[in-house]
Amino acid sequence: MARRSAIVLCVAVAALVVLGLVMLASTSVWVEDEDTRYFHVKRQVLWTGVGLLAACCMAFLDYRLLRRFWIHILVGACVLLALCYVPGVGVLRNGETRWINLPFLGQFQPSEPAKIAIMIALAAWFAQYQAEARCFWRGFVLPGLLLAIPTGLIFFEKDMGTAAAVGAAGFALMFAAGTRWWWLAVSAAAGFAGLAYMVRMDDNRWSRIMSFMDLEGTKLGFGLQQYRARLAFGSGGVTGVGLGNGAEKHGYLPFAHTDFIFAMIGEELGLVFTLGTVFAFVLICTAGLGIALHAQDHFGRVLGVGITAVIVVPAIMNIGVATATLPNTGLPLPFVSYGGSNLVFTLAAVGLLVSLHRRAVFAERAELPVIKERKLALKL
Repeated sequence: MARRSAIVLCVAVAALVVLGLVMLASTSVWVEDEDTRYFHVKRQVLWTGVGLLAACCMAFLDYRLLRRFWIHILVGACVLLALCYVPGVGVLRNGETRWINLPFLGQFQPSEPAKIAIMIALAAWFAQYQAEARCFWRGFVLPGLLLAIPTGLIFFEKDMGTAAAVGAAGFALMFAAGTRWWWLAVSAAAGFAGLAYMVRMDDNRWSRIMSFMDLEGTKLGFGLQQYRARLAFGSGGVTGVGLGNGAEKHGYLPFAHTDFIFAMIGEELGLVFTLGTVFAFVLICTAGLGIALHAQDHFGRVLGVGITAVIVVPAIMNIGVATATLPNTGLPLPFVSYGGSNLVFTLAAVGLLVSLHRRAVFAERAELPVIKERKLALKL
C-alpha cells in the first residue's frame, strides 16, 4: 500500500475533480443568464489546468529545497495576507476582505497559499529543532507564534472558518512533531474561547450560531442554507433524483455551486455518491499519512502530515456544514466546489505530497529463511 500511496492519492483527487466539474455543469447553469451559459464550468476547467501545472511543478521539485527558504515563504505569505487590509488592493465581499486584486495576477485569496506556507515553516522549524520538540519554548511557544501570526491575519479578515481549519492543521503538525498534547489542548481551549467571544460580538455570525440551533425556526433567515441542504439530502435519498434534475439549485439553495455543492451531490446523485465523496477524502488522508510515514527525513514526515491536514480538515468542516452538524463556516469543498484559488493551491499541495513520495524510502521485503529444506526426486 505504501508504495502505491501516490497512485491512490492521485486517483482519489482526479475522481473528486471530475465530480466537481460534472456537478458544476449541473448546478451553476441556474445562476447564469443565456449570454454566459457554462461560464463557471469553463473557468473551473481553466483553473484545473493551472492547478495541474502547479501540481506537476511541485511534484518534480525537490521538497527539501523548501526548507532553505521557509522564512522567505512565510514572510511572503504574511505580506499577501496583510494586503487584504490595504484599501484599493483588498476586495470587500459580504462584509469580508478575503480577496486581493493584483496586477497581472488578478483576484485571488491569499489565505490559500498561506496554508501551505505555514505548514512548510512549521515543518522546517521542527526539522531544525527536532531534539527540542518537547521543550516549552522551542517546541511550543515559538512554533506557536509561527502559526498564530498568519492565522491571526486570516482571522481578522473575518475568515474565521479558514482560520479554524488552519489552526487545526497546524496543531496536528505540531502534535506529530512531538509537542506535548496538553499544551496544545490548553491553547486550543483558549483559542476556542476567543473565537466564541469574537463570534458573540459579531451579530451576523452570532445569528448563524443561533439559527444552527433552530434550523426549522430560522429556515427563512440565517438557517436557510442548511435547512434547504437537509431537504436536498432527503429528496435525493439513496439513488438521487438524477443528474440535472435537482430542484434546490433553482434559487432555493443559495451558493449551491460553491459552499453547498455537497448537498447537490446528495440530491442529484444520492447517498452512494455522497459516501463515495467521503471515501475519496478518507483515501486522501490515508495515502497522505502513508507518504508522510515513509518520507526520508524528519522535515518530510512532518510536512506530509501538515499538508494532508490542510486538505482534509476543510473537507470535514464543509461536509459538516452541509449536513447541518456544524455551524455555517463558508468553506468550500476541496476539489469539488467552484473557486480558482482553492482548486489551484490544493492541487499544488497534492503535488507536494507526490514530491515526498518520489523521494520516500521503502524497506525492502526480506526473504524468509528456509528451515529443514527437503528435496524430493522422482525415480523412474
